[in-house]
Amino acid sequence: MTRFVVRRLLSAVLTLFVVSVLSFLMFFALPKDPVSGMCPKNCNAERLERVREELGLRDPLVEQYANYMTGIVTGRDLGSAQGGHCDAPCLGWSYVNNEAVTDTLVRVLPVTLSIVFPAAVLWLLVGVGLGMVSALRRGTWLDKAAIGFSLTGASMQLYFVGAVLLLIFTYQLRITPVPGYTSILDDPVKWASGLVLAWVSLAFLFSAIYARLSRAQMLETLSEDFVRTARAKGLAKRTVYGRHALRAAITPVVTIAGLDVGSALGGTVITETTFGIQGLGRTAIDAVRAGDLPTIMATVLISAVFIVVANIVVDLLYAAIDPRVRLR
Repeated sequence: MTRFVVRRLLSAVLTLFVVSVLSFLMFFALPKDPVSGMCPKNCNAERLERVREELGLRDPLVEQYANYMTGIVTGRDLGSAQGGHCDAPCLGWSYVNNEAVTDTLVRVLPVTLSIVFPAAVLWLLVGVGLGMVSALRRGTWLDKAAIGFSLTGASMQLYFVGAVLLLIFTYQLRITPVPGYTSILDDPVKWASGLVLAWVSLAFLFSAIYARLSRAQMLETLSEDFVRTARAKGLAKRTVYGRHALRAAITPVVTIAGLDVGSALGGTVITETTFGIQGLGRTAIDAVRAGDLPTIMATVLISAVFIVVANIVVDLLYAAIDPRVRLR
């Protein structure tokens, strides 16, 4: 198991290194001068030159990359115009927001986390639960209702579902407040009420996918020889389904769930835009529109970290569920 974990960690480090290099080269090795998009519009030639010096753009490209990565670990000096010393993890200075990129991320990351994790819990509970029950009650009205739910959810888009929920529950029935973010530490009730429509929208669409996947996997597992053997031994249905069939059927679901959560943490752009919530995804879009290159690089790296960490967690869960994976 230790060798398995070490291999996955080394692979994750290599992946993040490649992503960091590519994201750095994308913005600092292109022919276009990145300073022109980072400095305010009223910058004169002298100001542009000073920004280049502060960013170290006169240094060799390898040295620039080394300084950038060192700043993430130990911090670095950005110059007086960029707030002076930047503590680790230093991801640069945003001229658009006039603040350290790290401060921007610290402000928006809790928003995205607050959207994704509760929604993931909902879509896994509803989707997997509905799929399993549907498989065990195959051919009944419950199975047909679950299939109809899955088809409905799979055929809709998030911006449509979100807009409908906003129209009905916020503007017509006035059951929920206008979506927004409040720290859970400040007011848990306001935190939940401001994000509940975003949770329900994501959960509705994703649970439809997981219901179909769980149903298909459970039906396939129930036809396996080991399940028939367990039944022939006289084991209780609860034991056969819960201990044997469910464990085998849940493996692909765990894999996809980890990837979906990791991707969603990288930025729920459509969700945040639909409900007017400023999270990581909307911040990335705003940075692209404004040409805020340090913020773009930081959001790319953070998104990559989320996806890589999600893959590691999936691999560990996969190994725990299926010991054969550890031998690969």
